[in-house]
Amino acid sequence: MSSRRRTAFNRHFDEKMKSSEFAKAYTEARQEIDAVDRLVRALDAARLAEGMSKADLARAIRAKPEIVRRLFTQREPNPTLSTVVSLAEALGCRLELVAGTRRSTGMPATRCR
Repeated sequence: MSSRRRTAFNRHFDEKMKSSEFAKAYTEARQEIDAVDRLVRALDAARLAEGMSKADLARAIRAKPEIVRRLFTQREPNPTLSTVVSLAEALGCRLELVAGTRRSTGMPATRCR
């Protein structure tokens, strides 16, 4: 089994992660990116379940086909909330705000409405 060589970036990143301030900021940013990715993947799964093409979905929300295509193919998409709501509605879905854990304190949120 061969081990992968560490790149200069990997070494730099490992060094930066030793800073608690950097590690915290990185972790928060990564969580945000992952949350957006999960949402986009869920929308794409709903699209597939509906048997809709990306072009069909674009027409349903009156958007250019390339907007929907890029959204579902980009490595780290960053759609607007308006686009997410429009896509969800076109797919017969709704968005819901659910209490979770507060990022700043790690304590459960008591209210989301």
